[in-house]
Amino acid sequence: MSEVPELRTERLLMRGWRFEDYEPLAKILAEPEVGAGLGKPDGLTPHEAWLDMSVMSAHWSLRGFGNWALEDRESGEFLGRAGLYYPPDWPAMEVGWTVARKHWGKGYAPEAALAACAWAHDELGARHIVSLIHPGNERSIRVAEKLGETLEGRHSTRGFDLVVYGADLPLSDSPR
Repeated sequence: MSEVPELRTERLLMRGWRFEDYEPLAKILAEPEVGAGLGKPDGLTPHEAWLDMSVMSAHWSLRGFGNWALEDRESGEFLGRAGLYYPPDWPAMEVGWTVARKHWGKGYAPEAALAACAWAHDELGARHIVSLIHPGNERSIRVAEKLGETLEGRHSTRGFDLVVYGADLPLSDSPR
């Protein structure tokens, strides 16, 4: 199993997954607005949340990188997940994010994504990053644009037609 490095940003602890993350993640993913961004307008079921967490955790073992659990450094509150993802049916290494609805608009997604991209560049030698986004997910498109990503095309997988935003690494140090 690959050791998950801890990253610290101004407000976030980006860390490996723990069993205790399941319940707060399941609550986050069950929110219809959050689920809609993942292609599940009714939210994810508890079983689907468990599968999501399992995949994100196992990705570290299989690929040597993945999504981190996001924790507020001050309060210790679980906020969601963000990081890198590159399964066989993806066009390139992706940076992605899922943050609890009550924390939308606070800048956690771009803060975590910038840290993940810097780590991908510095530790993995990654030169390009993409974000696969449902076309109606304007908030995620805005995060991608804040990172400096631009529309590169479309990708269809798993029954979803997605837009692909991308940028060369390294990204600038602060969201736009």
